[in-house]
Amino acid sequence: MPSITIVPPSANARVGYDQVTAAFGPGAPGTLQVVVPADRQAVALAAMAHTPGIAAAMPGPTSHGWTLDQAVPTTGPSTTATGATIDRLRHTLPAGSLVGGAAAENHDLQHALSSRTPLVFGVLVGLGFVLLLVALGAPLVAAGGVLITALSVAAAFGVARLIFQDGHLSGFLNFTPQGFVDAWGPLFFGAMVFGVAMDYTLFLLSAAKESYEIHRDPEHAMVGSVAASGRVVISAAAVMVAVFLTFALSGPLAPKEMGVILAVAVAFDAVLVRLILLPVLLRAGQHHAWHQPAWLARILPTVRFSH
Repeated sequence: MPSITIVPPSANARVGYDQVTAAFGPGAPGTLQVVVPADRQAVALAAMAHTPGIAAAMPGPTSHGWTLDQAVPTTGPSTTATGATIDRLRHTLPAGSLVGGAAAENHDLQHALSSRTPLVFGVLVGLGFVLLLVALGAPLVAAGGVLITALSVAAAFGVARLIFQDGHLSGFLNFTPQGFVDAWGPLFFGAMVFGVAMDYTLFLLSAAKESYEIHRDPEHAMVGSVAASGRVVISAAAVMVAVFLTFALSGPLAPKEMGVILAVAVAFDAVLVRLILLPVLLRAGQHHAWHQPAWLARILPTVRFSH
């Protein structure tokens, strides 16, 4: 999850954070709250004191049979080392104990987002394929459209790593790299880029299908699709890129990430994927790309684009 580096160095929160870490160690801002049964407090404090990654364990108040103790990690709240420390602590504490606090909340949220990311992408790919299949009636074209759309999503992740994880262009864009991409990034950017790319895919493939229905010539369908929708795709992409890049001028890191990553991904998708790779796919597939099995024709509704 986002670290303190997303806050400008002159902000009060950043100044106070730096003062706390300088005086009490890097883990002080991410102090963990540990709730344990009152009769097991001594055991819990001993376990915390001997857990690797814990700098100090402090007893807290007791109420209704529970104690609220504190554990200070040796590392910052947004580091992977602190996440490993939280997992070790939960494993070594007495049964029924709970570990909370801002750092633990971020760790649990990151784990929840990461564990659901494959499912989300699976749903996106599955729905995209089904919708293209219903609209176009050609399994190979539908599968190809979804697969090359995944290239645009991969490009978004590549840009995120190069710029916001590795720090390239950080001076030009005026931000401090965190050394990682926020846990919400893959879900957000993946869904956004996939949705935009599927729009362009449908523009291009529907024009190709219309031409193929009239001429039954795959090369003519490929050329006709680019001629009919190429300028629309480029114009729409140019507008979106211009809008997204305005977010790159913002001070906070989150909108800057959104603007830069989406702008580069949309430009990559419109120019390289839609107007080069997708027409090449149609040309290479020839008539096989538009083939519809007889059993599939009986299931799918009849959708025609020609007039």
